[in-house]
Amino acid sequence: MNFSSKLFNWYQKNKRELPWRETKDPYKIWISEVILQQTRVKQGIPYYIKFLNEYPSLNKLSLASEEEILLLWQGLGYYRRAIYLLESAKKIVKTNNGNFPNTFDDILKIKGVGDYTASAISSICFGEKEVVVDGNVFRFMSRLLGLKRDIKLKSNLLFFKNTLKLLIEDLNPGDFNQALMEFGALQCIPNKPPCQSCIFKSECKAYLMKDVKSYPQKKVKIQKKQRHLNYIVMLSNKKLIFKKRVESDIWKNLYEFPLVEGKCSELNQIVNKKEFIDLNNKLTSPPKFLKLVNVKHLLSHQTLNIKFWVFTSEGSFNNLRSFKEILSLPKPIVISDFIDKHLKS
Repeated sequence: MNFSSKLFNWYQKNKRELPWRETKDPYKIWISEVILQQTRVKQGIPYYIKFLNEYPSLNKLSLASEEEILLLWQGLGYYRRAIYLLESAKKIVKTNNGNFPNTFDDILKIKGVGDYTASAISSICFGEKEVVVDGNVFRFMSRLLGLKRDIKLKSNLLFFKNTLKLLIEDLNPGDFNQALMEFGALQCIPNKPPCQSCIFKSECKAYLMKDVKSYPQKKVKIQKKQRHLNYIVMLSNKKLIFKKRVESDIWKNLYEFPLVEGKCSELNQIVNKKEFIDLNNKLTSPPKFLKLVNVKHLLSHQTLNIKFWVFTSEGSFNNLRSFKEILSLPKPIVISDFIDKHLKS
């Protein structure tokens, strides 16, 4: 039995029932692949269902506003993905009459789509002989072939893609890719893979060398950047200052409280900051400090040490938002959680 047949037989017996496997609609596959770019399957499923319930078609998505999309995306992180989805939907409707591109080369031109996503969509939906190489596939093939290569190098990506193309044989490329990804996700897992039950153990070079843990090439761990964010939470008649984050940084176009970045451990450090003084000057009565809430929030390359400095004032000023307004605005999940736990009551 050849590689592709062996792999597909395993897939038929072991595959998970996932909602995006029930369709070959390129729009729906696109949504699923973008959601899963930086998200685990279990976390991604409810977002996929919610997204398609709200925007069942490319045309419907193209009519959405950025704030609506970001609010729907809230909690998934990497919000640029959602913005690219919206921008691309608008462009496809405008330039291609709402018809999703049907070739690998054209799909690759969509903003936010790389080789992996274009390969998945073109093979699953249009039967193009393009293969996917994600982290799971790279790990599986590295072990199978006994090769330690850096996936970030384009030459190595092309090597694995070309090698896999030769292994498709007569199998449908979309089925081959889904089987390949599933095998890496469920069988050839990163730590302590169940090699004894693996259908490829007799030909896996890493297993035969008794050195599975060395494959693939270990990535150099990036030291996470430590950032200190101080949010000034000013309550005035059950209303708050809440503004859009416009800097080209994390959480761009989401909403947040007035921010002071940098280490601040004492109350007097905050009240002497320009941002706080500017707020205080707008009040008709001096603010009263209520409490400090500390939160640590982990991102892929950053650790955010967040302090919420909560004040109250009987005075008032312009541009305040009610809780109802704030709940309808897209915001980082860490801020949403803070509001739910410490302010709404």
